[in-house]
Amino acid sequence: MLSRYLDGIMIRTFGHDRVEELAEYASVPVINALTDLLHPCQVLTDLLTIKEHKGKDLKGLKMAYVGDGNNMTNSYMYGCAKVGMTFVAATPEDYRPNETVTKNAIADARATGASITLVTDPKEAVKDADIIVTDTWASMGQEAEHDARKKIFAPYQVNQELLNEADKRVIVMHCLPAYRGEEITEDVFEANANVIFDEAENRLHTQKAIMALTMAD
Repeated sequence: MLSRYLDGIMIRTFGHDRVEELAEYASVPVINALTDLLHPCQVLTDLLTIKEHKGKDLKGLKMAYVGDGNNMTNSYMYGCAKVGMTFVAATPEDYRPNETVTKNAIADARATGASITLVTDPKEAVKDADIIVTDTWASMGQEAEHDARKKIFAPYQVNQELLNEADKRVIVMHCLPAYRGEEITEDVFEANANVIFDEAENRLHTQKAIMALTMAD
């Protein structure tokens, strides 16, 4: 019925299987606005923002992700693999990104010259990085785990000490909302606020482009 009413459906949900089921039966484009597995619109937004701020081809740039191996980490692996970027994620051993996504991203990376690496040491991950990204330690649906996760992820805070290991021109990104003082410090957030708020704005432009491409006659 939705397919008869609309030209496209954008769904923001939890279980990734819901998007797949909707796409199977819909006769109009179905756009994934967020699931527990992937957040593709956000990673396209971030790649646009990086291109704006780095002013050169994405290929060859290094992105470091620090924090929980969640839907954003999964999507960053796919995104970086597709455009030829080096991607290193630092997560606790028990919070690594999805194993199947990791294998698929590594396979994609072979075609573009990208690389995908998983480590547990944040300083190792950000060494000479051009971009550092992070996300909340407790995603939607994990609120009850917040206090426990806060202790586990404390060594994975993006702070000035960590930035000192990166390229001097490094930019820091966050898909928001941010918990200042947890995954990112106040001073690092404010120093990169122009990038982070450009990133937020670019969600609008990226999703307009996705709709134009998928729903065009």
